[in-house]
Amino acid sequence: MQSRSTTTAILLIILMVLAFPMIIGIIGGVFGIIAGVLGAVFGAVFGILGGLFGWMFHWHWPFHFFHWNAFTIIVIALIVVLVAKSRRI
Repeated sequence: MQSRSTTTAILLIILMVLAFPMIIGIIGGVFGIIAGVLGAVFGAVFGILGGLFGWMFHWHWPFHFFHWNAFTIIVIALIVVLVAKSRRI
């Protein structure tokens, strides 16, 4: 018959093996939440700064019939190029 300490050690090892993936998942989730909150804060701050600069310097697309600014068109073109390149592979 096994001693009490051996049984306890075996149960502890089984518990650790089963709990390890959950612990890693919880830690990863916490890091993800922290990174998301920091990203939101930086996005809000720099979005406000960009809005202020755009308001102060009147950075607009020169064609009045087209209500998008140059940055929007550049971003859309960049997305189209990246999608086109990813489909070639």
